[in-house]
Amino acid sequence: MPFLLLAVLQLAALPLLAQVPAIVPPGRGELLYTTHCIACHTTQVHWRDKRVATDFANLVAQVGRWQKNTGLDWSSEEVLDVARYLNGTIYRFPDRTQRQQG
Repeated sequence: MPFLLLAVLQLAALPLLAQVPAIVPPGRGELLYTTHCIACHTTQVHWRDKRVATDFANLVAQVGRWQKNTGLDWSSEEVLDVARYLNGTIYRFPDRTQRQQG
């Protein structure tokens, strides 16, 4: 009988567990940015009036430029991941690049 009660309680708790949001690990773009860029590029640099990035393509170019200037040697995918992270959290430019489905 205690086993049956335990089974019923577990089944009753399933809807509650389904409502708990999953913890989403940070993406590669966020990790790269917070590891290599945020020391110099606080959010203030992204909100300034004369910011250089004016669209998504230019944002990608700026991320590529600065990673080269600092000797990071990122791949084009890593540059794009950082640009997408910044775009999703700050800039909100239309992203017309195709995302690879994995």
